[in-house]
Amino acid sequence: MRFRTAPTRFTNWSSSALHADVPPLSIYLHWPFCQAICPYCDFNVHLMRDMQPAAWRTAYRAELAYAASQRPSGPVQTVFFGGGTPSMMPPDLVADILAEIDRLWGLAADAEITLEANPVSAPLAQLQAMAQAGVTRLSLGVQSLDDAALKFLGRTHRAADAVAAFEAARACFRHVSLDLIYARPDQSVDAWRAELADALALQPDHMSLYQLTIEPETPFHRLHEAGRFAVPSEDGAADLYEVTQEMCTQAGLPAYEVSNHARPGHACRHNVGSWQGHDYLGIGPGAHGRLSDAQGRRATHAIRAPQEWLAAVNTQGHGWAEDTRLDLMDTQAEALMLGLRLVEGVSLARLQGLGLSLDADRHAPLEGLKDNGLIEVTPTHLRATPSGRLVLDQIIAALLT
Repeated sequence: MRFRTAPTRFTNWSSSALHADVPPLSIYLHWPFCQAICPYCDFNVHLMRDMQPAAWRTAYRAELAYAASQRPSGPVQTVFFGGGTPSMMPPDLVADILAEIDRLWGLAADAEITLEANPVSAPLAQLQAMAQAGVTRLSLGVQSLDDAALKFLGRTHRAADAVAAFEAARACFRHVSLDLIYARPDQSVDAWRAELADALALQPDHMSLYQLTIEPETPFHRLHEAGRFAVPSEDGAADLYEVTQEMCTQAGLPAYEVSNHARPGHACRHNVGSWQGHDYLGIGPGAHGRLSDAQGRRATHAIRAPQEWLAAVNTQGHGWAEDTRLDLMDTQAEALMLGLRLVEGVSLARLQGLGLSLDADRHAPLEGLKDNGLIEVTPTHLRATPSGRLVLDQIIAALLT
């Protein structure tokens, strides 16, 4: 991701900002295959046809070895198997990948190993095998507890399947996330209250609650453009968001990020590390990565098409299509854009390490945002207020003016 912005008015250009200590390391591994592709999804996903596990095992191991040559220091703190539907992976492949990561870098003793799952690809036996392979955390894509909504969203499971999969997952893993999509067409506040109450009644320890967005080049985008359905207005979506915050907080799952809620000790460490600017290696088709070295920050991006990625790994040992040096301005912008997603905000020490000053005399937009109750500066962090998180894009744009 590249940010083309003018220098901020609170930038203090400092060459020392490019020589910070190497951050902790995580690995994101992309499994691009699904049984069906949801009409709202714009991720790098493909229908699984004639997938050869042996070929993918060899390719993943090869790209991990290449990644180790680019960032040899460990240990790895978190691993995230994303997709796609990684719960369709053979458990022995997951185990082999984790063993290779441990061999190359070492896995931290308390490493968090997350795997995304679809309820219909997560029977108890499969989940038990994934836990045995080393997975410690499951992210379950429930998306709705309303059968009509699930059909609209193109999901292949019913609400009862989702509840059964959630209960099975909780029997296998200490950490389980339940993911839902709201702000769907014609969804009222009362209907969302009822559905969210049903989800909270399951007593999850973590929930990822996303508003439906209409992404370009998806079936939903074409239907939306044709007037086949409409999503809630900005005010309507804000009402749904505020209900979400209220109910989750009352249930003991306060937000720790714009779309994520957790009981103490159950936040997703992998995602928090990414938002805080830790290093992560992107492995697999279309995977993104961020690396730090003495010269600054690098952004990597792998070839998206699975067969093209496989061919590249076979011929050159990796499928990375881009390995771009981020300039200081890009790194500063990314630190703000990701760090302000967190409820705690972005640490002042990190901003100062990147050469950013919060001197009020030099940054009028910051003072304006503070005066309007959208952002605040604590002794340790710059953070958006609850009202500010409703307009986070506007806050970022103002700070980067």
